[in-house]
Amino acid sequence: MHAITGADCSRTEALGRMVRDTVVLMGLEDTPAMASADLSQDLECPVCLTIYTDPVILRCGHNFCRVCIDRVLDTQEESGVYSCPECRDAYRARPALQRNIALRKIAEHFLSTQPDQEETGVRCTYCIHSAVPAVMSCLLCDASLCDNHLRVHSKAPEHVLCDPNTSLENRKCSIHKKILEYYCTEDAACICVSCRLDLEHRGHQVEMVDEASEKKKRKLRNDLQRLMAKTEEAEKRVQSLEERKRKAQEKANGESKRATALFRNLRRQLDDLEKRVLSDIMRQTEQVSQSYNDVIQQLVIKKEELSRKMRHIEELCNMTDPLTVLQESDTGDLCDTEDRETHDKQLHDGGDLDVAGISHILHTGLSDIMSGVIVQKHTDTQAYPHSSTEDKVPITAKLSRPRPQPTPTAQHTQHQAGGTNIGAAQQTSGQPVYADILLDVNTASNKIHISDDRKTATWTFRSQNHPETPERFRWRYPQVLSSQKFSSGRHYWEVDVGGSDFWSVGMCYPSMDRGGDQSEIGYNKKSWCLCRKYDQYSVIHDRKGIRLPDEIPSDRVRIYLDYEAGQISFYAQCDPIRHLHTFTAAFTEPLNAALWVGGGSTRISGGNRRR
Repeated sequence: MHAITGADCSRTEALGRMVRDTVVLMGLEDTPAMASADLSQDLECPVCLTIYTDPVILRCGHNFCRVCIDRVLDTQEESGVYSCPECRDAYRARPALQRNIALRKIAEHFLSTQPDQEETGVRCTYCIHSAVPAVMSCLLCDASLCDNHLRVHSKAPEHVLCDPNTSLENRKCSIHKKILEYYCTEDAACICVSCRLDLEHRGHQVEMVDEASEKKKRKLRNDLQRLMAKTEEAEKRVQSLEERKRKAQEKANGESKRATALFRNLRRQLDDLEKRVLSDIMRQTEQVSQSYNDVIQQLVIKKEELSRKMRHIEELCNMTDPLTVLQESDTGDLCDTEDRETHDKQLHDGGDLDVAGISHILHTGLSDIMSGVIVQKHTDTQAYPHSSTEDKVPITAKLSRPRPQPTPTAQHTQHQAGGTNIGAAQQTSGQPVYADILLDVNTASNKIHISDDRKTATWTFRSQNHPETPERFRWRYPQVLSSQKFSSGRHYWEVDVGGSDFWSVGMCYPSMDRGGDQSEIGYNKKSWCLCRKYDQYSVIHDRKGIRLPDEIPSDRVRIYLDYEAGQISFYAQCDPIRHLHTFTAAFTEPLNAALWVGGGSTRISGGNRRR
């Protein structure tokens, strides 16, 4: 056999094209290929549109891949209605799946005869009597080649080979019908050699297609890296938001449970109060009825007595013997005013409901319930009592001149967070010079009344309608600041906290917020305080509370400020004076004395000592 030359290959290719054209014109297209295509369509699963894998048959006669029909039936399980995806035939229960062994064998045999067709889907152009997968495509010949025809194909440079492709026309210039070999960077278009010479692209910067493709791939890889980084960042953000959402949901659930328990308790207390008030009304009603019954009984007896006297008088009037008439005793006073006064007194003492007493029970009970709501709110707080509900008792804080006492120095043992150590303060001798501390009316909440001498703050039920000022605390926070600001030296003052269940005293920057959660003393970075919640004492700064382990053994608390040392200390004013806690900070602003007024009365004595 002689060697195949390029001319022979060209003649063979021309002959092949002629045969194909003749077959098309005569209507004798590749019958085995057509049969194979028709069989492929018959062997496709209606769900996944691929050749059956482990086919099963339903009662209606339709076949599906086992995995596909199981997935469909799983999605229908929630509704409880099962049906065939092909004909919609309905089943009362999940239908049983029967293996179609014959169809499985046909599908496996079909796949074994065409192992590579699923890979590319491109068939050899010259194998006209069978569907042979192509391994390469020639752009010049506009044909796809199998292994056999590729071996005899021309190796000339103009025959450009590429991966099997069903759209070879897309790789040629639509104008010159030549291979697209170049890429015009200015027009961002693939061009052929003739386009490069045309006026449209002449003088433009062009690159080989492979070179331009590699550049674009490098750019795409960089873009991919950036997108992957952004995707990872977005994923982390999503996870963070999901976590915050979960925590918010948990917090909301907790608040819902607490609110439900609170309202359940309120309903129970209101029911108890209703029973108590109704019981008292019933008791008083019985007493009133008994009082009226007693008076009525007395009047009935009196009426019978009067009737008897009337009959006796009538008899005397009808007598004819004058001696008998004159000898009869007197009938008595017919107008007994003393009995009437006695009856009126009886009815006055017990003949009417004690409306004032009933109202007192009702209002006292309601006030106790509302106080319980406040207590519940304080109990739910870890360290600091909030106040957003009106108390039943006016709350008073009075500023006055303190009694002279030794002043503690900053040299003492500090109570650290989480510790149980409370050290005794050292004292220095000498009498300090005192000066009164006055309250700043412009900072007082509308729930606080400031006395004329600016030394007494009283919590009231009614709004004081103070004029709005930027420095004023919102009505929800019953707080007030001192008018004095301390920017140097050592100062101290005392607070008489006797008789108060809730109070908070301390210091803050004048720039502290006046409204919102950040405006409560101790609940921000600009304030420090000591507070009491019933028998529990705490110190708070920046929402972080430290519970003090022991009860304060005195009704007076001393606050000591050493501005230069950056220390705010709290002491129990007992004998000897007892150190409770010291905050240390680098002060950046002047400091005001701060007061939160809660249940009971609080008296503040103001004074300071300057170095």
